[in-house]
Amino acid sequence: MIENILQELVDKRNRLNNLVDDHKRKRDKYNQSAKRWARDRTENNDKTKNNIINANTHKIKRDDINSKVQEAKKERDLLNREYNKMADEVNKIKQERLPKEGISLNRLKHDHKKMEFKQMTSVLSPDKERELIDSLGQIQEQINAREKELEMNDEIRDAIQKAMKAKDQAEQVHKRVNELAEIAQTEHDQMVGLYKDANNSRRSADDAQNKFIETKELADIEHNNHIFYIRQVHDYDKVIAGLKLKFRKAKKEKTESIVKQQAEEIYERFKKGEKLSTEDLMCLQKAGYL
Repeated sequence: MIENILQELVDKRNRLNNLVDDHKRKRDKYNQSAKRWARDRTENNDKTKNNIINANTHKIKRDDINSKVQEAKKERDLLNREYNKMADEVNKIKQERLPKEGISLNRLKHDHKKMEFKQMTSVLSPDKERELIDSLGQIQEQINAREKELEMNDEIRDAIQKAMKAKDQAEQVHKRVNELAEIAQTEHDQMVGLYKDANNSRRSADDAQNKFIETKELADIEHNNHIFYIRQVHDYDKVIAGLKLKFRKAKKEKTESIVKQQAEEIYERFKKGEKLSTEDLMCLQKAGYL
């Protein structure tokens, strides 16, 4: 009876021990997965940090270049105002120095453009065509004469040269504005791209953190189950050990009882004068009769 109970307990203990090993394997598997997610989280956090550092570097460069753009724009606007002022001065000198008689140079140029447009867009007879060409030639001669007069006037020529110099400087500064603006835009685009990469790596780090927590919780559950079944196995080990001890004690007692009974029978034979064998003597000695 005790042997059957003991075997049943041993079988249950072995099944529990299998559960111990099963939960241990699952726990270790989840812990390995948690380590991978933690490593992935750290890598993405490092990427996020580096992307933000690099993005901020480009931002500083962009802002610095934009400041230079604003300074260059101020310089360009100042030169344009200076040019406009000088152009007004040139026109004023022209009005003062040019002859008052005759048609103005601006009027002559206006009429010349008007006639050119008419020539290109109108269908004329040969006579009218020739007449228009002659008129264009006459107006061009008048324009050339007036411009020659301007070129010969030192005051006008100097004023024009100063105005053109200011205009050239303004154009050079404007060119620098565009170049700086392109560089600033490049820095801005790189900054935006890096911030976008930082957001992506941050989201990946957050996802990895969530996965880490999830797998770590599962690992903890498996660990608790592992400990729970280990304790049950230990409890069974204690019960089994106690039963084995009780079984050995009962077996010993049963053996001693049998030996005592056998010794009594041998002793009775001895008292009757029967011859005893070596085994009989050993049995009497073991029972304490000798």
